Amino acid sequence: MELYLIRHGTTDWNAQRRFQGREDIELNEKGRELAGKLGQKLENVDFDFIFSSPLIRAYETACLIRGHRNIQIIRDPMIEELSFGKLEGMPYADWIKTDHPRKYFFTDPIKYQPPEGGESFEEACQRTKKFIKEKIEVLYQSIPDGRIMIVSHGALLASMMCYLEKHGIENFWGKGLKGNCEETVYSFDGQNWTKTQEEEAHVNPYEQA
Repeated sequence: MELYLIRHGTTDWNAQRRFQGREDIELNEKGRELAGKLGQKLENVDFDFIFSSPLIRAYETACLIRGHRNIQIIRDPMIEELSFGKLEGMPYADWIKTDHPRKYFFTDPIKYQPPEGGESFEEACQRTKKFIKEKIEVLYQSIPDGRIMIVSHGALLASMMCYLEKHGIENFWGKGLKGNCEETVYSFDGQNWTKTQEEEAHVNPYEQA
């Protein structure tokens, strides 16, 4: 079974380097263009299901990738983005101007602690592990040759990849924050996940001066 992980297209808040979290921010024109181009790239790839975060930026991305094909899109709250609590919408430049350990979000995941009302990396990893085991791996029994797409968010997908690649929070970001509308592909043999495709690592736009 194959699994495609895809981050949503860009939004105005991405461009402004704001922490979106669970704020329901729609795609901008660039984001729709990226999703449409990925849809063209994948138009001859057959998918059995598409799972999407219920947030509009992810769901619209999933719809644009699907195009006119008859593929069910399942919106699942288990793959919503991490919550950043009361600080959702804060620009990254302000996010790191503090002594609070939220400043370690990208630079030292072990030290990261969420702001008030936010979700920790540990909590996100448990949530995504549960999702993969209960919603994805079980499909292997009925469609061992199937292909599934997940359209979600940067930090959420990083937490999911911790389970798929069997590494801890110290390597939470792996090769880096996934780019908008970039895909990472895994195969599952009924027991283990193997990465088969990943976009080249790039500079994290949040950390650019």
